[in-house]
Amino acid sequence: MITKKLLDRINELARKQREEVLTEKEIKEQGELREVYLAAIRAQVVNALESKGCKPKTEHNNSCESPDSGKKH
Repeated sequence: MITKKLLDRINELARKQREEVLTEKEIKEQGELREVYLAAIRAQVVNALESKGCKPKTEHNNSCESPDSGKKH
C-alpha cells in the first residue's frame, strides 16, 4: 500500500542522493522502498484492468525473457 509516509521517505532519500552520497544502509532501504512502491502500482494496474473485464491469459514472472525464445526483449 502506498502511504504518505512511504512516499515521503522515498522522496527524502532521492533528494539526499542528489545532494550527497547515500550510506549503504540508505541505498538498501531506498531499493526496498522502491520495490514496495512498484508492487503497489502493479497491483493497482492489475485491479483496474480486471475491473474493466481484462484478465491476463498467463501469470507474468516479471522477467525480461521471452518464454518462447528464451531471448530478452
